[in-house]
Amino acid sequence: MRQALRGLTTRGRAFVAAGITASLCALLLGQKDLLRVGILLVALPVVAALVVGRTRLRLQVRRSLAPDQVPVGTQATVELALSNQGRMPAGLLLLEDRIPYVLGHRPRFVVDRVSPNWRRTVTYSVKSDVRGLFQVGPLMLTVADPFGLVETSRTFTRSQHLLVTPRVYRLPEIRLGADRAGSGENRPRAIASAGEEDATVREYRDGDDLRRVHWRSTARRGELMVRREEQPWQSRCAMFLDARTISHHGHGPSSSLEWAVSAAASVGIDRIRRGYATTMLGGPTTLSAITHRTSASVHQPLTTQQLLTECATVEEHKYAEIGPLLTVDRHTHDPSLVIAILGACSSEDVTSLNRWRTSQAIGVALLLDAASWAVGAEATEKAARLTAAADATENELRRSGWRVARVRRGDHLPTVWSGLGLRSGRIA
Repeated sequence: MRQALRGLTTRGRAFVAAGITASLCALLLGQKDLLRVGILLVALPVVAALVVGRTRLRLQVRRSLAPDQVPVGTQATVELALSNQGRMPAGLLLLEDRIPYVLGHRPRFVVDRVSPNWRRTVTYSVKSDVRGLFQVGPLMLTVADPFGLVETSRTFTRSQHLLVTPRVYRLPEIRLGADRAGSGENRPRAIASAGEEDATVREYRDGDDLRRVHWRSTARRGELMVRREEQPWQSRCAMFLDARTISHHGHGPSSSLEWAVSAAASVGIDRIRRGYATTMLGGPTTLSAITHRTSASVHQPLTTQQLLTECATVEEHKYAEIGPLLTVDRHTHDPSLVIAILGACSSEDVTSLNRWRTSQAIGVALLLDAASWAVGAEATEKAARLTAAADATENELRRSGWRVARVRRGDHLPTVWSGLGLRSGRIA
Protein backbone atom coordinates (compact mmCIF):
# COMPACT_ATOMS: atom_id res chain seq x y z
CA MET A 1 0.00 0.00 0.00
CA ARG A 2 2.81 2.41 0.87
CA GLN A 3 4.58 1.61 -2.38
CA ALA A 4 1.35 2.26 -4.30
CA LEU A 5 0.89 5.63 -2.56
CA ARG A 6 4.45 6.53 -3.50
CA GLY A 7 3.46 5.74 -7.09
CA LEU A 8 0.87 8.49 -7.31
CA THR A 9 1.02 10.13 -10.72
CA THR A 10 0.84 13.88 -11.29
CA ARG A 11 -2.88 13.47 -11.85
CA GLY A 12 -3.24 11.51 -8.60
CA ARG A 13 -1.35 14.14 -6.60
CA ALA A 14 -3.50 16.85 -8.17
CA PHE A 15 -6.64 14.98 -7.10
CA VAL A 16 -5.37 14.70 -3.50
CA ALA A 17 -4.34 18.37 -3.38
CA ALA A 18 -7.66 19.50 -4.84
CA GLY A 19 -9.60 17.26 -2.45
CA ILE A 20 -7.79 18.57 0.64
CA THR A 21 -8.22 22.16 -0.51
CA ALA A 22 -11.94 21.65 -1.20
CA SER A 23 -12.45 19.97 2.17
CA LEU A 24 -10.76 22.81 4.08
CA CYS A 25 -12.77 25.41 2.21
CA ALA A 26 -15.97 23.47 2.90
CA LEU A 27 -15.24 23.38 6.61
CA LEU A 28 -14.50 27.10 6.71
CA LEU A 29 -17.54 28.05 4.63
CA GLY A 30 -19.90 25.41 6.04
CA GLN A 31 -20.63 23.93 2.60
CA LYS A 32 -21.52 20.23 2.99
CA ASP A 33 -21.76 19.59 -0.76
CA LEU A 34 -18.26 20.94 -1.31
CA LEU A 35 -17.05 18.71 1.52
CA ARG A 36 -18.50 15.66 -0.21
CA VAL A 37 -16.66 16.63 -3.41
CA GLY A 38 -13.42 17.08 -1.48
CA ILE A 39 -13.73 13.68 0.22
CA LEU A 40 -14.44 12.07 -3.15
CA LEU A 41 -11.37 13.66 -4.72
CA VAL A 42 -9.14 12.35 -1.91
CA ALA A 43 -10.78 8.92 -1.83
CA LEU A 44 -10.33 8.18 -5.55
CA PRO A 45 -6.48 8.07 -5.49
CA VAL A 46 -6.52 6.16 -2.18
CA VAL A 47 -8.89 3.51 -3.55
CA ALA A 48 -6.83 3.31 -6.79
CA ALA A 49 -3.64 2.84 -4.74
CA LEU A 50 -5.35 0.11 -2.71
CA VAL A 51 -6.42 -1.75 -5.85
CA VAL A 52 -3.02 -1.44 -7.54
CA GLY A 53 -1.18 -2.39 -4.35
CA ARG A 54 -3.21 -5.59 -3.97
CA THR A 55 -2.51 -6.66 -7.54
CA ARG A 56 -0.39 -9.79 -7.31
CA LEU A 57 0.92 -10.53 -10.77
CA ARG A 58 2.98 -13.62 -11.46
CA LEU A 59 4.11 -12.51 -14.89
CA GLN A 60 6.70 -14.70 -16.58
CA VAL A 61 8.84 -13.40 -19.44
CA ARG A 62 10.93 -15.46 -21.84
CA ARG A 63 13.17 -13.51 -24.17
CA SER A 64 14.78 -14.72 -27.39
CA LEU A 65 17.15 -12.74 -29.59
CA ALA A 66 17.69 -13.96 -33.13
CA PRO A 67 20.41 -13.70 -34.13
CA ASP A 68 22.46 -12.58 -31.13
CA GLN A 69 25.33 -11.47 -33.36
CA VAL A 70 24.90 -9.28 -36.46
CA PRO A 71 27.09 -7.03 -38.62
CA VAL A 72 26.54 -3.29 -38.44
CA GLY A 73 23.39 -2.15 -40.20
CA THR A 74 21.68 -5.55 -39.91
CA GLN A 75 18.44 -6.11 -38.02
CA ALA A 76 17.92 -8.57 -35.19
CA THR A 77 14.54 -9.63 -33.83
CA VAL A 78 13.64 -9.68 -30.14
CA GLU A 79 10.73 -11.88 -29.08
CA LEU A 80 9.07 -11.59 -25.67
CA ALA A 81 6.82 -14.43 -24.58
CA LEU A 82 4.61 -13.16 -21.73
CA SER A 83 2.36 -15.27 -19.54
CA ASN A 84 0.42 -14.72 -16.31
CA GLN A 85 0.99 -17.64 -13.96
CA GLY A 86 -1.26 -16.26 -11.22
CA ARG A 87 -5.02 -16.44 -10.68
CA MET A 88 -5.61 -12.74 -10.07
CA PRO A 89 -6.54 -10.50 -13.01
CA ALA A 90 -4.88 -7.13 -13.50
CA GLY A 91 -5.88 -3.89 -15.12
CA LEU A 92 -3.81 -1.65 -17.36
CA LEU A 93 -0.18 -2.74 -17.91
CA LEU A 94 2.64 -0.84 -19.63
CA LEU A 95 5.61 -2.91 -20.77
CA GLU A 96 8.89 -1.22 -21.74
CA ASP A 97 12.04 -3.06 -22.78
CA ARG A 98 15.19 -1.18 -21.92
CA ILE A 99 17.63 -0.98 -24.83
CA PRO A 100 20.42 1.47 -25.73
CA TYR A 101 19.27 4.28 -27.96
CA VAL A 102 21.74 3.22 -30.69
CA LEU A 103 19.49 0.18 -31.22
CA GLY A 104 16.41 2.34 -31.77
CA HIS A 105 13.53 3.69 -29.71
CA ARG A 106 12.62 1.79 -26.58
CA PRO A 107 9.67 -0.47 -27.42
CA ARG A 108 6.52 0.03 -25.35
CA PHE A 109 3.45 -2.19 -25.24
CA VAL A 110 0.12 -1.46 -23.55
CA VAL A 111 -2.06 -4.32 -22.30
CA ASP A 112 -5.66 -3.41 -21.35
CA ARG A 113 -6.41 -6.39 -19.15
CA VAL A 114 -4.51 -9.43 -17.95
CA SER A 115 -6.70 -12.40 -17.09
CA PRO A 116 -5.66 -15.65 -15.37
CA ASN A 117 -3.59 -17.93 -17.65
CA TRP A 118 -3.14 -15.00 -20.04
CA ARG A 119 -0.44 -15.40 -22.73
CA ARG A 120 0.89 -13.10 -25.40
CA THR A 121 3.95 -12.88 -27.64
CA VAL A 122 5.33 -9.55 -28.84
CA THR A 123 8.24 -8.92 -31.19
CA TYR A 124 10.23 -5.92 -32.24
CA SER A 125 13.36 -5.26 -34.30
CA VAL A 126 16.65 -3.62 -33.33
CA LYS A 127 19.40 -2.34 -35.58
CA SER A 128 22.64 -0.51 -34.94
CA ASP A 129 24.86 1.45 -37.30
CA VAL A 130 27.73 1.29 -34.82
CA ARG A 131 29.55 -1.79 -33.58
CA GLY A 132 29.66 -2.84 -29.94
CA LEU A 133 28.26 -5.16 -27.30
CA PHE A 134 24.81 -3.95 -26.26
CA GLN A 135 22.50 -5.08 -23.47
CA VAL A 136 18.91 -5.80 -24.50
CA GLY A 137 16.60 -5.62 -21.48
CA PRO A 138 15.61 -5.97 -18.75
CA LEU A 139 11.87 -5.56 -19.17
CA MET A 140 10.15 -2.95 -17.00
CA LEU A 141 6.50 -3.53 -16.03
CA THR A 142 4.25 -0.66 -14.98
CA VAL A 143 0.88 -1.42 -13.37
CA ALA A 144 -1.66 1.44 -13.50
CA ASP A 145 -5.28 1.98 -12.56
CA PRO A 146 -7.82 2.82 -15.32
CA PHE A 147 -7.93 6.51 -14.27
CA GLY A 148 -4.15 7.00 -14.41
CA LEU A 149 -3.94 8.07 -10.77
CA VAL A 150 -1.42 5.46 -9.54
CA GLU A 151 1.47 3.66 -11.21
CA THR A 152 3.89 1.13 -9.75
CA SER A 153 6.89 -0.21 -11.64
CA ARG A 154 8.69 -3.51 -11.40
CA THR A 155 11.81 -4.52 -13.29
CA PHE A 156 12.74 -8.04 -14.34
CA THR A 157 16.34 -9.10 -13.91
CA ARG A 158 17.04 -11.09 -17.06
CA SER A 159 18.57 -9.52 -20.15
CA GLN A 160 20.57 -10.57 -23.19
CA HIS A 161 23.49 -9.15 -25.12
CA LEU A 162 23.60 -8.30 -28.79
CA LEU A 163 27.03 -8.28 -30.42
CA VAL A 164 27.22 -5.91 -33.38
CA THR A 165 30.37 -6.72 -35.32
CA PRO A 166 32.26 -4.48 -37.75
CA ARG A 167 31.81 -4.91 -41.47
CA VAL A 168 33.92 -7.80 -42.76
CA TYR A 169 35.10 -7.91 -46.37
CA ARG A 170 36.18 -10.98 -48.27
CA LEU A 171 39.76 -10.33 -49.32
CA PRO A 172 41.39 -11.51 -52.56
CA GLU A 173 43.91 -14.29 -52.22
CA ILE A 174 47.45 -12.95 -52.38
CA ARG A 175 50.69 -14.62 -51.42
CA LEU A 176 52.80 -12.67 -48.97
CA GLY A 177 55.65 -15.17 -48.79
CA ALA A 178 55.04 -16.12 -45.15
CA ASP A 179 53.04 -19.31 -45.64
CA ARG A 180 55.82 -21.64 -44.55
CA ALA A 181 57.89 -19.42 -42.35
CA GLY A 182 55.97 -19.84 -39.12
CA SER A 183 57.09 -21.14 -35.78
CA GLY A 184 55.63 -22.51 -32.59
CA GLU A 185 54.56 -25.83 -31.09
CA ASN A 186 54.50 -27.48 -34.50
CA ARG A 187 58.07 -26.45 -35.34
CA PRO A 188 59.93 -29.22 -37.27
CA ARG A 189 62.18 -31.15 -34.99
CA ALA A 190 65.78 -31.77 -35.86
CA ILE A 191 67.05 -35.34 -35.80
CA ALA A 192 68.40 -36.03 -32.34
CA SER A 193 71.93 -37.13 -31.68
CA ALA A 194 72.85 -40.72 -30.97
CA GLY A 195 70.98 -42.17 -28.03
CA GLU A 196 68.00 -39.79 -28.41
CA GLU A 197 66.46 -41.15 -31.60
CA ASP A 198 63.36 -42.40 -29.83
CA ALA A 199 62.27 -38.82 -29.05
CA THR A 200 62.03 -37.95 -32.76
CA VAL A 201 60.47 -41.08 -34.24
CA ARG A 202 57.10 -42.82 -34.18
CA GLU A 203 55.55 -46.04 -35.39
CA TYR A 204 55.05 -46.52 -39.11
CA ARG A 205 51.51 -45.84 -40.38
CA ASP A 206 49.94 -46.86 -43.66
CA GLY A 207 50.77 -44.25 -46.27
CA ASP A 208 54.01 -42.99 -44.69
CA ASP A 209 56.87 -42.37 -47.10
CA LEU A 210 59.41 -45.19 -46.85
CA ARG A 211 62.19 -42.62 -47.27
CA ARG A 212 61.34 -41.44 -43.75
CA VAL A 213 62.10 -44.82 -42.17
CA HIS A 214 64.61 -44.50 -39.33
CA TRP A 215 66.53 -47.76 -39.65
CA ARG A 216 68.50 -47.52 -36.41
CA SER A 217 65.33 -47.20 -34.30
CA THR A 218 63.66 -49.91 -36.42
CA ALA A 219 66.52 -52.32 -35.63
CA ARG A 220 66.39 -51.49 -31.92
CA ARG A 221 62.62 -51.87 -31.50
CA GLY A 222 61.95 -54.63 -33.95
CA GLU A 223 59.18 -52.64 -35.73
CA LEU A 224 59.17 -50.13 -38.50
CA MET A 225 59.79 -46.56 -37.23
CA VAL A 226 59.71 -43.27 -39.15
CA ARG A 227 61.12 -39.78 -38.45
CA ARG A 228 58.85 -37.08 -37.06
CA GLU A 229 60.94 -34.26 -38.56
CA GLU A 230 58.47 -33.60 -41.38
CA GLN A 231 55.54 -32.55 -39.24
CA PRO A 232 53.59 -29.59 -40.59
CA TRP A 233 54.89 -26.19 -39.58
CA GLN A 234 52.07 -23.80 -38.70
CA SER A 235 52.44 -20.21 -39.81
CA ARG A 236 51.84 -17.46 -37.28
CA CYS A 237 50.46 -13.99 -37.84
CA ALA A 238 50.63 -11.14 -35.32
CA MET A 239 48.39 -8.13 -35.92
CA PHE A 240 48.47 -4.70 -34.36
CA LEU A 241 45.53 -2.28 -34.43
CA ASP A 242 46.33 1.34 -33.69
CA ALA A 243 43.29 2.61 -31.77
CA ARG A 244 44.88 5.67 -30.15
CA THR A 245 42.84 8.84 -30.06
CA ILE A 246 45.71 10.90 -31.49
CA SER A 247 45.98 8.59 -34.50
CA HIS A 248 42.48 9.00 -35.93
CA HIS A 249 40.05 11.60 -37.18
CA GLY A 250 36.39 11.73 -38.02
CA HIS A 251 33.38 10.72 -35.95
CA GLY A 252 30.97 7.82 -35.85
CA PRO A 253 30.78 5.08 -38.47
CA SER A 254 32.65 7.21 -41.03
CA SER A 255 35.74 7.79 -38.86
CA SER A 256 39.19 6.46 -39.66
CA LEU A 257 39.07 4.26 -36.55
CA GLU A 258 36.03 2.39 -37.89
CA TRP A 259 37.83 1.79 -41.19
CA ALA A 260 40.81 0.43 -39.25
CA VAL A 261 38.65 -1.84 -37.08
CA SER A 262 36.86 -3.22 -40.14
CA ALA A 263 40.23 -3.83 -41.77
CA ALA A 264 41.54 -5.64 -38.68
CA ALA A 265 38.50 -7.93 -38.59
CA SER A 266 38.68 -8.66 -42.33
CA VAL A 267 42.43 -9.30 -42.44
CA GLY A 268 42.40 -11.36 -39.24
CA ILE A 269 39.57 -13.60 -40.41
CA ASP A 270 41.29 -14.01 -43.77
CA ARG A 271 44.50 -15.14 -42.08
CA ILE A 272 42.69 -17.53 -39.74
CA ARG A 273 40.85 -19.12 -42.66
CA ARG A 274 44.17 -19.64 -44.40
CA GLY A 275 45.56 -21.60 -41.46
CA TYR A 276 47.53 -18.92 -39.59
CA ALA A 277 47.66 -18.95 -35.81
CA THR A 278 46.62 -15.31 -35.39
CA THR A 279 46.94 -12.94 -32.43
CA MET A 280 45.99 -9.26 -32.19
CA LEU A 281 47.38 -6.41 -30.14
CA GLY A 282 45.78 -3.03 -29.53
CA GLY A 283 42.29 -4.26 -28.63
CA PRO A 284 40.56 -4.50 -25.23
CA THR A 285 42.46 -7.67 -24.28
CA THR A 286 45.77 -5.87 -24.72
CA LEU A 287 44.67 -2.91 -22.60
CA SER A 288 43.41 -5.28 -19.91
CA ALA A 289 46.74 -7.14 -19.95
CA ILE A 290 48.67 -3.88 -19.50
CA THR A 291 46.37 -2.78 -16.67
CA HIS A 292 46.72 -6.07 -14.80
CA ARG A 293 50.40 -6.48 -15.73
CA THR A 294 49.92 -9.82 -17.42
CA SER A 295 50.37 -10.83 -21.02
CA ALA A 296 49.21 -14.45 -20.98
CA SER A 297 45.78 -13.60 -22.37
CA VAL A 298 47.13 -12.02 -25.56
CA HIS A 299 49.43 -14.92 -26.48
CA GLN A 300 46.76 -17.43 -27.42
CA PRO A 301 45.74 -17.67 -31.09
CA LEU A 302 42.28 -16.27 -31.72
CA THR A 303 39.31 -18.05 -33.18
CA THR A 304 37.11 -16.23 -35.68
CA GLN A 305 34.50 -15.57 -32.98
CA GLN A 306 37.08 -14.25 -30.52
CA LEU A 307 38.52 -11.94 -33.15
CA LEU A 308 35.10 -10.54 -34.03
CA THR A 309 34.35 -9.93 -30.35
CA GLU A 310 37.70 -8.17 -29.90
CA CYS A 311 37.10 -5.91 -32.88
CA ALA A 312 33.47 -5.21 -31.94
CA THR A 313 34.49 -3.90 -28.51
CA VAL A 314 37.53 -1.81 -29.52
CA GLU A 315 37.45 1.72 -28.13
CA GLU A 316 39.75 4.68 -28.58
CA HIS A 317 42.34 5.04 -25.82
CA LYS A 318 44.71 7.79 -24.78
CA TYR A 319 48.08 6.04 -25.02
CA ALA A 320 50.54 8.50 -26.57
CA GLU A 321 52.98 5.92 -27.97
CA ILE A 322 52.72 2.50 -29.56
CA GLY A 323 55.59 1.02 -27.55
CA PRO A 324 53.66 0.02 -24.37
CA LEU A 325 51.01 -1.72 -26.49
CA LEU A 326 53.63 -3.94 -28.12
CA THR A 327 55.66 -4.93 -25.04
CA VAL A 328 53.00 -7.42 -23.92
CA ASP A 329 53.93 -9.58 -26.93
CA ARG A 330 57.55 -10.19 -25.98
CA HIS A 331 57.15 -13.80 -24.92
CA THR A 332 55.21 -15.09 -27.91
CA HIS A 333 56.68 -17.31 -30.58
CA ASP A 334 58.19 -15.40 -33.46
CA PRO A 335 55.50 -14.81 -36.09
CA SER A 336 56.18 -15.28 -39.78
CA LEU A 337 53.90 -12.38 -40.69
CA VAL A 338 53.19 -9.15 -38.84
CA ILE A 339 50.40 -6.81 -39.96
CA ALA A 340 50.07 -3.30 -38.57
CA ILE A 341 46.97 -1.16 -39.19
CA LEU A 342 48.13 2.33 -38.35
CA GLY A 343 46.86 5.87 -38.04
CA ALA A 344 49.09 8.90 -37.61
CA CYS A 345 52.50 7.77 -36.27
CA SER A 346 55.71 9.36 -35.05
CA SER A 347 59.32 8.27 -35.57
CA GLU A 348 59.29 6.70 -32.09
CA ASP A 349 56.25 4.64 -33.09
CA VAL A 350 58.04 3.35 -36.19
CA THR A 351 61.04 2.41 -34.03
CA SER A 352 58.77 0.42 -31.72
CA LEU A 353 57.17 -1.34 -34.67
CA ASN A 354 60.58 -2.30 -36.07
CA ARG A 355 61.63 -3.62 -32.65
CA TRP A 356 58.41 -5.69 -32.46
CA ARG A 357 58.88 -7.17 -35.93
CA THR A 358 61.63 -9.78 -36.01
CA SER A 359 64.10 -9.97 -38.87
CA GLN A 360 62.55 -13.22 -40.16
CA ALA A 361 58.99 -11.87 -40.27
CA ILE A 362 57.39 -10.24 -43.26
CA GLY A 363 55.93 -6.87 -42.31
CA VAL A 364 52.74 -5.46 -43.88
CA ALA A 365 51.40 -2.03 -42.91
CA LEU A 366 48.08 -0.44 -43.80
CA LEU A 367 48.83 3.24 -43.17
CA LEU A 368 45.73 5.41 -42.90
CA ASP A 369 46.11 8.96 -44.17
CA ALA A 370 44.34 10.65 -41.25
CA ALA A 371 44.19 13.96 -43.11
CA SER A 372 41.62 12.57 -45.54
CA TRP A 373 39.24 11.84 -42.65
CA ALA A 374 39.53 15.31 -41.11
CA VAL A 375 36.55 17.57 -41.83
CA GLY A 376 35.74 21.28 -41.66
CA ALA A 377 38.19 23.63 -39.98
CA GLU A 378 40.10 20.63 -38.68
CA ALA A 379 40.89 19.57 -42.24
CA THR A 380 42.10 23.04 -43.25
CA GLU A 381 44.38 23.48 -40.26
CA LYS A 382 45.88 20.00 -40.02
CA ALA A 383 45.77 18.55 -43.53
CA ALA A 384 49.24 19.66 -44.62
CA ARG A 385 50.89 18.62 -41.34
CA LEU A 386 49.17 15.23 -41.23
CA THR A 387 49.98 14.49 -44.86
CA ALA A 388 53.66 15.33 -44.33
CA ALA A 389 53.76 13.10 -41.24
CA ALA A 390 52.14 10.23 -43.15
CA ASP A 391 54.69 10.62 -45.97
CA ALA A 392 57.55 10.44 -43.47
CA THR A 393 56.07 7.39 -41.75
CA GLU A 394 55.58 5.61 -45.06
CA ASN A 395 59.18 6.27 -46.11
CA GLU A 396 60.56 5.07 -42.78
CA LEU A 397 58.54 1.87 -42.90
CA ARG A 398 59.58 1.12 -46.48
CA ARG A 399 63.25 1.68 -45.64
CA SER A 400 62.84 -0.79 -42.77
CA GLY A 401 61.52 -3.48 -45.11
CA TRP A 402 57.76 -3.13 -44.58
CA ARG A 403 55.27 -3.46 -47.39
CA VAL A 404 53.11 -0.37 -47.05
CA ALA A 405 49.68 0.41 -48.47
CA ARG A 406 48.60 4.04 -48.10
CA VAL A 407 44.88 4.28 -47.32
CA ARG A 408 42.70 7.34 -47.90
CA ARG A 409 39.07 7.97 -47.10
CA GLY A 410 36.82 6.13 -49.54
CA ASP A 411 39.36 3.41 -50.40
CA HIS A 412 37.90 -0.10 -50.65
CA LEU A 413 39.73 -2.61 -48.43
CA PRO A 414 39.81 -5.52 -50.94
CA THR A 415 41.36 -3.18 -53.52
CA VAL A 416 43.96 -1.99 -51.03
CA TRP A 417 44.76 -5.55 -50.05
CA SER A 418 45.15 -6.78 -53.64
CA GLY A 419 47.51 -3.85 -54.24
CA LEU A 420 49.90 -5.32 -51.68
CA GLY A 421 50.05 -8.48 -53.76
CA LEU A 422 50.69 -6.54 -56.96
CA ARG A 423 53.56 -4.65 -55.38
CA SER A 424 55.07 -7.88 -54.14
CA GLY A 425 54.83 -9.29 -57.66
CA ARG A 426 53.26 -12.52 -56.44
CA ILE A 427 49.55 -12.98 -56.68
CA ALA A 428 48.19 -16.39 -55.78
